[in-house]
Amino acid sequence: MSSLDTPPVVTNTVKWRFPSVHPEGRKYVLISAAITILFLFAIWDELGFALIGLTIWVAAFFRDPIRVTPQGEGMIISPADGLVTMIERVPVPREIAGPEGLNEATRVRVSIFMSVFDVHINRTPMAGTIRQVVYIAGKFLNADLDKASEENERQHFVMETHDGTRVGFTQIAGLVARRIVTFVKPGDIVAAGQRFGLIRFGSRLDVFLPDDYAPHVALGQRCLAGETIVGLKGGSPAQGVAQ
Repeated sequence: MSSLDTPPVVTNTVKWRFPSVHPEGRKYVLISAAITILFLFAIWDELGFALIGLTIWVAAFFRDPIRVTPQGEGMIISPADGLVTMIERVPVPREIAGPEGLNEATRVRVSIFMSVFDVHINRTPMAGTIRQVVYIAGKFLNADLDKASEENERQHFVMETHDGTRVGFTQIAGLVARRIVTFVKPGDIVAAGQRFGLIRFGSRLDVFLPDDYAPHVALGQRCLAGETIVGLKGGSPAQGVAQ
């Protein structure tokens, strides 16, 4: 009889809460709120009411929700919220190629486009050590274009896991984005899903998968930073149906 008994399941109730505003964005919220109050009470109250919406949008843009990151081996987690717009094998960017970087001529690149309505806090795709951070000045073309990977302002990262796996990922500024911000530097040890940076006001993030990893997302799929698995070791490429 005892063999049929099961241990009690211990659960905790999780409640929804408003996301906090990331410290990087609080000054912009305060500036927007101050301008709104000025128009409401001293200049043009009709415009002031419109600016209330702008202030709410600025606060929403810099929102920093809690994410639950999958734990385990052989997974690459999405570094960004957004839409998967490209999955293709491409040459490794020359700035992070070679023995000190990704050390392969080509890799499968998963591109995630972040609109101005997405969360813009970026998170590390795996646990490991940051080996390279390379900033490249450039243009501000639409980040959804393929040539944005080579012409836009961008910042490359290479990280290495405990088993020697190296993953590359790149923040790319977009048409509206004008500032790439990073919170890590070479030598930092990071956890999977840890916040490593953000891009202000619309952009894109590329992930370069190791050859023994297959894409675990499909074109048109939406990702959540720190939660969605975008690459799986030894798996088969994911297929998706739009409906």
